[in-house]
Amino acid sequence: MLKIKQLAKEFGGLRAVDDVSFAVGKGTITGLIGPNGAGKTTIFNMIAGMLPPTSGEIFFDGERMDGKPDYYAFRCGLVRTFQIPRPFGEMTVLENLMMAPKHQIGELFWNTWFRMGAVRAQERLLRDQAREILEFLNLDHLAAEAAKNLSGGQHKLLELGRVLMSDPKMILLDEPGAGINPTLLGEIIERIAALNERGITFLIIEHNMDLVMNLCRPILVMANGRLLMEGDAATVRNDPRVLEAFLGGVPA
Repeated sequence: MLKIKQLAKEFGGLRAVDDVSFAVGKGTITGLIGPNGAGKTTIFNMIAGMLPPTSGEIFFDGERMDGKPDYYAFRCGLVRTFQIPRPFGEMTVLENLMMAPKHQIGELFWNTWFRMGAVRAQERLLRDQAREILEFLNLDHLAAEAAKNLSGGQHKLLELGRVLMSDPKMILLDEPGAGINPTLLGEIIERIAALNERGITFLIIEHNMDLVMNLCRPILVMANGRLLMEGDAATVRNDPRVLEAFLGGVPA
């Protein structure tokens, strides 16, 4: 579903991503791991259209994506979350979800005057969809709560709910387990697995190795801006190059 070829990104004299190529198969949960500064988030930003590559190519669902604006990826069903969630804090949880879908009739000013019935009908459908997603994420009891009052883990679930409202084909998840208590982390893992069973493809950046090893197949490992290796959990866990990248050396 996603293919990147010889992708590179330079910032001044620093080559943050250096000739990286990999593919993400449709229906998989692929992990992208590596120490801080490995280039993982830079790759996410290029895939999502937030940063232009210095060189290389990005294809999603058979279509060339590099050089396109970030909203184009969103329209094609390629969406991302952020390590630090960015909700509309003063709006309710339900309203945050209802803001997300593309092609809303009410976004055009004159429709609020001349197509009021259609606008209201669509809003009812979106409200029902949002409530279903909140129930799926175990956030339905917080539908009327201001988003700013949620805990860190609940913000992660809300971020996932907002991308689900866009009917995505593939989700780029940026550290869904960061700073989350074990109970909510377990819920997030369960929801990702359930969504994958429904046909959504995932590419996940994560430092929580329990999450990666239990959920992701395959796992991509980056270090110093380059792709170090790709494999299943057992292969990655026992590879000396991975130990070197993460620990600075292979234990005796």
